[in-house]
Amino acid sequence: QVGLTGVKRDENPARKKLDLEATFGDRPVWLEVGFGGGEHLVHQAVRNPGVGFVAAEPYIDGVAKLLGRIRSTGVRNIRIYPGDARDLMDVLPEQSVEVAFLLYPDPWPKRKHHRRRFVTPEHLGPLFAILAPGARFRISTDIPDYVRQAMEEVPKAGFAWQAERPDDWRKPWKDWLPTRYEQKAVREGRTPTYLTFRKPDA
Repeated sequence: QVGLTGVKRDENPARKKLDLEATFGDRPVWLEVGFGGGEHLVHQAVRNPGVGFVAAEPYIDGVAKLLGRIRSTGVRNIRIYPGDARDLMDVLPEQSVEVAFLLYPDPWPKRKHHRRRFVTPEHLGPLFAILAPGARFRISTDIPDYVRQAMEEVPKAGFAWQAERPDDWRKPWKDWLPTRYEQKAVREGRTPTYLTFRKPDA
């Protein structure tokens, strides 16, 4: 069973919180918002068999690719919701997620659509609530204006930017797998940015 039940509003109109312990036992839980083709999600699930992964993706092509990768690798620690991440965050228990990933999100390039980006208060507030104290929030993007908005809005939501060196934002994480989208961006001359934020311990 890869799909998460109780996320859709018609299945759970009262928005009762998911029982993650029933799904993953006492494993820590990590979240990926918009998993695309699932390369990174499966990579992390293989590297971290003791972690339970929950993820959302509204596009059916991406879901189909992920299911193929799950079958080929045999990973068993992924549960997905084929829909909007906001619906998934709505039913995740508070302080239940230890790491969250937002990797090459839809940039919504038109100015009038910037409010639809994930790095807005309507998304960051619920994300902050479901993250455990000390949790990390990773963002990667090749859109400079998205970086600007993230650096403005994510700290306002209560997160602290984690940078040990001035060029940290240009260096991928040690456990990073370059996605197909990232490879395409680099070929086309765009520069990836990697941001790590942290929810305070208290």
